[in-house]
Amino acid sequence: MRNFIKTSLKYFIVGILALIPAVIVIQVLVFLETILRHFFIYIYGYSNNVFITVLAFTLSFIAISYAGYRVTISEKLWVLHQVELLINRIPMIRTIYRVSKKLVNLLGNQEKSVAKEIVFIEYPKEGLWVPSYVTNKVGEMLVVYVPTSPNPTSGFTIIVHRSKVVKSKMDIEAVTSFIVSVGVDLHQKEELEKLADL
Repeated sequence: MRNFIKTSLKYFIVGILALIPAVIVIQVLVFLETILRHFFIYIYGYSNNVFITVLAFTLSFIAISYAGYRVTISEKLWVLHQVELLINRIPMIRTIYRVSKKLVNLLGNQEKSVAKEIVFIEYPKEGLWVPSYVTNKVGEMLVVYVPTSPNPTSGFTIIVHRSKVVKSKMDIEAVTSFIVSVGVDLHQKEELEKLADL
């Protein structure tokens, strides 16, 4: 009986871990569906016309896609720049906006990421290595963001001497995938062998 319970619990935990990626995708889709449904109800409530509602959806899609295109090619969109100027005048909102924007830039588009490079640091003690994002450099000192698994947006920032880190060949996408997958998705396996020799 005891073995049956242990085996059942093991399979239950494995099942939960197997379902987590699907549940995350479903949650994102439900969130997007909720936003779109509320938008539809809001527009349709005013117009009471399906054609106008579909037209509003189409124009919104085009406007958002155009904003993404402009930001991609020139990094600045006049309207967003004006909104940023307004936000920068409001003390608490300014801080929240600035930090959230930097966090999105850290984990977002690889070409425009604020992460300068990927390194391994020994944490929480010698012999234990964690991948980290170098976000800034001052002389020989590096400002390093150490993400936590499976959510890389939570973590902490430390300042460390360049001699205390080991450079990684992983790009931002690969290391983020490594962190989110709690180490299952590993692209540069030979790097772990080199860390073992240090």
